[in-house]
Amino acid sequence: MSTSGSSCESNSCILCESTAVSAYHSDKRRDYFKCSMCHLVFVPLHQHLSCDDEKAEYDKHENNVSDVGYLRFLSRVGKPLLAALGKLEKAEEFGSVSNDKLLIKPAHKSNANLSGLDFGCGPGPALATELNRLGIDTDVYDIYYYPNSDKLNKKYDFVTCTEVVEHFNQPKASLPILLQLIKPGGIIAIMTKLVIDQDRFAHWHYKNDQTHVSFYSKETFEWIAQQFGFSVEFVDKDVIFLHKQ
Repeated sequence: MSTSGSSCESNSCILCESTAVSAYHSDKRRDYFKCSMCHLVFVPLHQHLSCDDEKAEYDKHENNVSDVGYLRFLSRVGKPLLAALGKLEKAEEFGSVSNDKLLIKPAHKSNANLSGLDFGCGPGPALATELNRLGIDTDVYDIYYYPNSDKLNKKYDFVTCTEVVEHFNQPKASLPILLQLIKPGGIIAIMTKLVIDQDRFAHWHYKNDQTHVSFYSKETFEWIAQQFGFSVEFVDKDVIFLHKQ
C-alpha cells in the first residue's frame, strides 16, 4: 500500500473534475482512483513526477525512424490513419525500408492537400518523419523537445498522439488543446493502452511507468467524444480515432 495517506475524498477527477471518485488500486509507490463520471483512472496530482524527473525519463527513450521494429509498432496507427484519409497506397508503403541496409526509401513529393501534426512526438519524431517521407505534410510539437507553440494555433486534417495521453497530468487542460487542433471532418489518431477491469489493472505493467498518470477505458473515450463533439472509433485494441463532426 502507498504510504502517501491519500484518500478518495481528497481528490477530484483530473479530467472532468467530478468528486465522484473512488479508490481503485494502490501499490508501493502510488495510489489510483477511478472517476464514476468519465471513467478515467488516475494518479493524484501530488504523486506525479516533477517536470525535471519526467523529462529525465523521456530522455532515455530511443525511438529511431530507422528502427524497423519501432516503425512496425507505429504502423498500427499509421496504416489505418492513412487509409482513413483516403491514402491507401501510402498506407501500404508505411514503414517500408530496404531489406539490406534498412535505409528509408526516397521521399515522395509533398501532398499539399493534407496537413497534420504529431502531438507529443518526443525527442525522435519517427511517426512525423515517416509521414513526411510519404509526402504527407506533418508538423511536430512536444512540450519538452519541440515546444513551438505556433503549431498549436493552426488547424490540421489529422493529429497523431501516440503513447502521449497517458502522460497528461492535467487532461482537463491538455485534451481541449489537442482537440481544438483538428478541422471539421478531421481525425485525431490516439494510441494508448486501455483499462479493461480492476483485476487486470492490479497486474498491469503499463501502470508501473511513473510517467503514466492517466488511464483511459473505452467508456472514457466515449465520454470525451460526447463532450467535445467527436465520434469515436476503436480501430485496434489500443488505437482510437476521434472524428471531428
